[in-house]
Amino acid sequence: MKIFILCGGFGTRLDHESKFIAKPMVRIGKEPILYHLVENFYIQGFDEFVLCLGYKAESIINYFTKEKSKQTKILQKTKNHIKILFKNNKIKIKVSLIDTGIKSGTGGRIKIAYKTLKLDEDFLMTYGDGLSNISIKKLIKFHYKNNSLVTMTAVKPKQRYGILEIKKNRVNFFDNSKKKVDVYINGGFHVIDKLSLKYIKNKKIFWEKEPISKILKINKLYAFKHDGFWKSLDTQKDKVDFNKIYRQKKLNWRFKN
Repeated sequence: MKIFILCGGFGTRLDHESKFIAKPMVRIGKEPILYHLVENFYIQGFDEFVLCLGYKAESIINYFTKEKSKQTKILQKTKNHIKILFKNNKIKIKVSLIDTGIKSGTGGRIKIAYKTLKLDEDFLMTYGDGLSNISIKKLIKFHYKNNSLVTMTAVKPKQRYGILEIKKNRVNFFDNSKKKVDVYINGGFHVIDKLSLKYIKNKKIFWEKEPISKILKINKLYAFKHDGFWKSLDTQKDKVDFNKIYRQKKLNWRFKN
């Protein structure tokens, strides 16, 4: 099953860095978060990736074709599609780098890439700015067991700020332990049935809006609950936190059997 990774967002909350590189190129240690994401899929047996590029697409293309040129073999090259074989001492993967346009929505990026590759199959999709130790094979098994059109991973994020309990304007309780909240959010790892693509009407459609809403209405949207590690790269603080984890050699996002 191919892994679609959305890499075209603007990353506006990453301050100056987003002016020069695509968000998935932000480094955790020596490698971009995109590499850590791909490596984690590879550990679980997946080796075919489709990168849906947009904003600062050249920064991702240059990473493979210039910075990592010795590990990269170009298999095919057209105006908006470069297919490569990337191999180092840890991973060996095939990657399709597809420019889906700067102004495309997330749904549009998926459909443009899918059509470019002339596919007719179900696939996995995630965002290029989040890491998790989720079991992808369990996610897929859950998806087909429930005869779902779309299965998304549900995660419980940690609070970014201290929680206050206020009565009559007086603080009665303060918790700054950053515990996980008691609600689930979209963790970004999806299994998508090919029939779901009919809900993406044009390239400006956002996957999280019209398509998901329509699939929800026909009761074909399922949630795979993941209570392990999950973290997204949204701000400079997140980058600092990721790199702290990396320096401590914890790599909590790494899947373990």
